[in-house]
Amino acid sequence: MTERLSKLLQMLDAKPGDTFLLYAAAMEYRKGNDLEKALEFLDRTLQFDPNYAYAYFQKGQILEMTAENDRARQAYATGIDAARRSGDAHAASELQGALDMLG
Repeated sequence: MTERLSKLLQMLDAKPGDTFLLYAAAMEYRKGNDLEKALEFLDRTLQFDPNYAYAYFQKGQILEMTAENDRARQAYATGIDAARRSGDAHAASELQGALDMLG
């Protein structure tokens, strides 16, 4: 476990619903190639903020890496809806691009 991840987890003990901290921890797990934990923290992020579009993007990316393409497509599609709900055209465009590339 990296020092950064350790600090993030300590902060999450105090603020378990902080979506920024949850997302940051997910990215640290991804960086450390612990994809299962990364997905767990992305799902926790989305439980607290279902409109966190970039969490869907990262989830889709990880699912693609693990050859779970149907689940990746679903993550991207749900993320597009979330981005549109929150008015984030840039995120919607990135998610659509990822979905299109997956086919």
